[in-house]
Amino acid sequence: MMACAAGKGLTHGSQQAQTADMDSFLIDHEPGIRMGVFFGLLGLMAIAEAIFPARARLLSRKERWPSAVALILLNALILRGVFPALAVGFAAISQDLGWGVIPALGLGFWPATLLAFVLMDLAIWAQHVAMHHVPLLWRFHRMHHSDVDLDAVSGARFHPGEIVMSMAYKILVVVLVGPSVAAVIIFEVVLSGAAVFNHANIRLPRRVDRVLRWCVVTPDFHRVHHSIIPGETNSNYGFFIPWWDRVFGLYRAQPSKGHRGMTLGLDHDRDGRAARLDQLLMQPVRSRAQTPPQASEESGAG
Repeated sequence: MMACAAGKGLTHGSQQAQTADMDSFLIDHEPGIRMGVFFGLLGLMAIAEAIFPARARLLSRKERWPSAVALILLNALILRGVFPALAVGFAAISQDLGWGVIPALGLGFWPATLLAFVLMDLAIWAQHVAMHHVPLLWRFHRMHHSDVDLDAVSGARFHPGEIVMSMAYKILVVVLVGPSVAAVIIFEVVLSGAAVFNHANIRLPRRVDRVLRWCVVTPDFHRVHHSIIPGETNSNYGFFIPWWDRVFGLYRAQPSKGHRGMTLGLDHDRDGRAARLDQLLMQPVRSRAQTPPQASEESGAG
């Protein structure tokens, strides 16, 4: 019995050492990894959009990209000011105190990381659904949906108010789930990269998309969610893992008018002026269309 206990102790110790080593490596290289993945994919998708566009643009990049890039920088500064520790810091605190579901299971590093990733992705999916059904949340989230074109920068085009609320929610999820620091960094890097990819204005071969969307959210999969038709807007909420929409009956394979024929965005804020930074930031306090897309309108989806 003593030998068995000693063996378990050694196994647990080796798991802790592996987690600590991975945490240390990712913390030391976190800025470079985050920026490399995000801007690397952004550049790659921008090139792919020029070669294999899925749709013609309504507004030029000159009209849309300056405000989108400004939002990326503004959101990063606000997050560092409001949540200086961010989700990674809270993961370290939770890990030290043994909070959350994952530590209680006693799993090895990679099984624990995989489970944490899946649970966090489900939590982000649930938050996204709530953004479409709670009027206060929709006030902020609708800025993301007011984009009349989708491309690589759309994945980072969120109102600062939504970014702050999302980080507060993510911290709560981290405390409840109890992922390692490494798991949180991996999840956030993958999520930011996936947002660039699945918002990109690229045309994948139909056979490739049909297979790939069983594994990850593809551009065609997510584009349906940005349809002007409420029944399509209220579907395909996934960011990376595509299973949740299928499991909960919110999946739509294709837009009713096709990817080239569908209209993206909302029925307001559709001109170049609406894409300016000042107009985007004021959206939550403007009176028009404060109510989320209603289920009663879904009959228009066809």
